[in-house]
Amino acid sequence: MTSTYPLKPTVFLKTAETEPMEKLREAGLIDGALVRLSGSMVSRYNECLKLLGAKTTKLKQFSIDGMGWSPEIAEEKKDNWYLNMGEANVNAIVLSPAQKDKPVHMPSHSFDRDVMTAVFAAYGREIKDITKDAALILHLDQNIDTFFDPFDLLRYSTITVRFTLLNKLKEKQQEQRALIQWFNRDNNFIDRDVHQKLLESAKKYGDLRKRKLDLEPITLPINSFYTTAFGGVFVLKDFIKTILIFEDKTWFKKATSDTTHDVLLFHIDHDELMDALVRQLIIENDLKSAVRTARYERIKKQLFSEQLKKKEHPFKEILESPMLFKRYLNQLPVETKKMISGVEIYFQRLTVDSELNQEAFVDKAYHKALHYPHSSLMDEQKELIWKLLSKVMPKDPLHLYWYDKAAFYDAYQTWDPSYQEWVIDTILLNANNQLS
Repeated sequence: MTSTYPLKPTVFLKTAETEPMEKLREAGLIDGALVRLSGSMVSRYNECLKLLGAKTTKLKQFSIDGMGWSPEIAEEKKDNWYLNMGEANVNAIVLSPAQKDKPVHMPSHSFDRDVMTAVFAAYGREIKDITKDAALILHLDQNIDTFFDPFDLLRYSTITVRFTLLNKLKEKQQEQRALIQWFNRDNNFIDRDVHQKLLESAKKYGDLRKRKLDLEPITLPINSFYTTAFGGVFVLKDFIKTILIFEDKTWFKKATSDTTHDVLLFHIDHDELMDALVRQLIIENDLKSAVRTARYERIKKQLFSEQLKKKEHPFKEILESPMLFKRYLNQLPVETKKMISGVEIYFQRLTVDSELNQEAFVDKAYHKALHYPHSSLMDEQKELIWKLLSKVMPKDPLHLYWYDKAAFYDAYQTWDPSYQEWVIDTILLNANNQLS
């Protein structure tokens, strides 16, 4: 049985857009840094879709991200994954050098943007040349035709990017070179048929003789990663023991019936997951250090905003004023106050009684939310683990935006309008501080 993509609505749809989402757009926090296409570029894009076996778009203009994915076309097709041919066959379209360093809004893997960065680093000059009058289709090939079960993901060790040129430019280049060789041989320069063929080719494709159109495949190593396949799976394989962490309960249950693979299996909601990740030196939780961070303050304010129902001031004003924050905090029920400020209360009382039970003061969900990637991890690994932690306990709005935008957009629409404004300001203030 093959898997299907998770049935999640696209978070980038503009249909009947609400005012809250418009605030995000005005702040540049949704559909950001896209490349606008119109005219001949639209026709070129449609030719690429045909080569991928997909239906063309009727839109006259639209935008694309770093992989050539368009939010407008996804809305038109009601399909976020219209560029791909199944979960194991991911594709990208490059029509412009302006796509370099652009975000990837609908990645199939956590490494997709890194792949595009490598492609532009290797073939930046060639891409600039080719996209003057053509386009590139990129096939992210991991030598797996289709997925049958989640353990197929363990076979990811490298990914090879293969290139297809629009209009078969490479073949046309070879034809032009052959015509020139024939033209220069003996008295063939007087052959009118050769003249006509050369003129037609030059008029349609330009002079292709000296252009570099033969792009060799690029092979990149793959370590731990996240994929949207099978409802979302984290594959952690460059640690002490390989771990698969599932978002989808059905696929997790199916995976547990396997007895042939020596891997640890968890669902993302399992309480045992955090302890296992600590033992594997993937995450750590120094509560005393965590309580001094800006992240702790964001989590505390998120929990506070969820509990405060009656107020006379906007959240933005309350959260930016220590006096107002304390005033409203003290209006909440005792158990709620204890949950929100439990970590601080615990450390205050610990100075008097070193035998205090941490669990009596620190809420389990709060404790889970304050874990962070192990200090020994490389930056690339930390990015992946922050993404995992943001899914395990989505209580830091800034990290939710950075590492799980789909969940952020869903949560954002449920928040109080004034809390939304505070979150937008927080994201903008931390624009250059990712990994913190």
